[in-house]
Amino acid sequence: MYKEAVIKSLFWSTIERFSAKGTQFLLGIILARLLLPEDYGLIGITSIFMAISTTFTDSGFRNALIQKKNRDEKDFSTVFYFNISVAFLIYLILFFAAPFISIFFDNSVLTLVIRVSMITVIVNSFSVVQVAKFSIDLNFKTQTKATLVSVLISGLIGIILAYYDFGIWALVTQSIVKSIFNVALLWYYSGWIPLDGFHKHRFKSLFGFGSKLLLASFLDTIYRNIYLIIIGKFYAIKEVGIYSRAKQFSNFPSSNLTQILDRVTYPLLSQIQDDRQKLTEKYKLIIGNSGLVFFPIMVLLLTLAKPMVILILTENWLSVVWMLQLLCGASILYPIHALNLNILKVNGRSDLVLKLEVYKKIVTSIILVITVFLGIRAIIVGQIASSIISLFLNISYTQRFIDYPLVSQIKDIAILLFFNFLMGLIVFLATSLLENDLSKIIVGLTLGLPFYVVTTWIYKVGYIRSLPGYFYTIKT
Repeated sequence: MYKEAVIKSLFWSTIERFSAKGTQFLLGIILARLLLPEDYGLIGITSIFMAISTTFTDSGFRNALIQKKNRDEKDFSTVFYFNISVAFLIYLILFFAAPFISIFFDNSVLTLVIRVSMITVIVNSFSVVQVAKFSIDLNFKTQTKATLVSVLISGLIGIILAYYDFGIWALVTQSIVKSIFNVALLWYYSGWIPLDGFHKHRFKSLFGFGSKLLLASFLDTIYRNIYLIIIGKFYAIKEVGIYSRAKQFSNFPSSNLTQILDRVTYPLLSQIQDDRQKLTEKYKLIIGNSGLVFFPIMVLLLTLAKPMVILILTENWLSVVWMLQLLCGASILYPIHALNLNILKVNGRSDLVLKLEVYKKIVTSIILVITVFLGIRAIIVGQIASSIISLFLNISYTQRFIDYPLVSQIKDIAILLFFNFLMGLIVFLATSLLENDLSKIIVGLTLGLPFYVVTTWIYKVGYIRSLPGYFYTIKT
């Protein structure tokens, strides 16, 4: 029964991410055809503060609930009331800070946009405990239903408003409606309500673990969005919109795959945290299988970026292409980063997660200072350098808790990357001979994927196995 639950949770987590996010992605494409890059520039700046706010109302204590073995109703209620209180406080801060933010980015429209769109921070804070409970139970089917329904309703409303020239307010309304429907459905399906109050001693217990993850996540969020801040400050708002669209394209496969693996593997690996040998074995398979699936997606997206952008967004968004290609290079290692940090979290070492984030952000800051005045292209190349250095730092800490040293991890990752870049070269050479954009995509996919599968199989890369098959062995 347990093994069936694992497979079922992995299946529904995948469906939730790629059905809901896929639907949202497709609806976003329609919106991009109706709206201007400037509109996405404004929402891109707003998303900076949304991401930071969400970090405070979600990351640390949700993970603390999942990691804690003897959690009970007092823990859930404590987190519930704390999150809501923090959400209201954050909203008030941003409400009064909005005019100063507008001055900083030299755009008066931002004041009202921030004040209205940040309502979602309060709304989303009401569902953190429900999401944690569903994740603990590996119940991703219910989350799939809630997310998909909310995405469809809000997306259709956003498209209607964009069609009638509501501009930026189409995107703001879409975001608020999505949050309201998602939270309402999660409450309905979970049946959980806070039956207890806030308990100071339980808060302290959860705070010990969650606060370090919260601070680490806060640092990571700041630095993931600092590029939008820099571009918004020193370049035109249109460039922010173009960068946001390129980032959305590159993030779609990376963030979704990472969250699928994280949501399923984190609670499962937490259960075998005391068995170093088993933890090492399962971690190796997770890393290998994630690279096996994720790397070819990113390489193909990089190689076929131009025909895809022209077909999907039209030539009005042609400036997205080179940014997308560079951002694919910057995010290709992202799932490996996140999975490495999971080893520290399941071992209860949130202090090391925080320390790592501080080190990595120092490196990122130095690189950003060097590249900021060299143009947007140099800034994104700096992201690639930061990603590579950060991977080495992550693995250097992870190897303390599993029998998988840095040299071995880098070697396994490098082998997979080699075959993927070889596939990318073949696809590039073949598609460069074609004129039609649709033909380039079709030929690229039909040639690239079989080539990759055959070459990795011939080389007998040890991770060639189905990921679901691996999860059947997670408890054996």
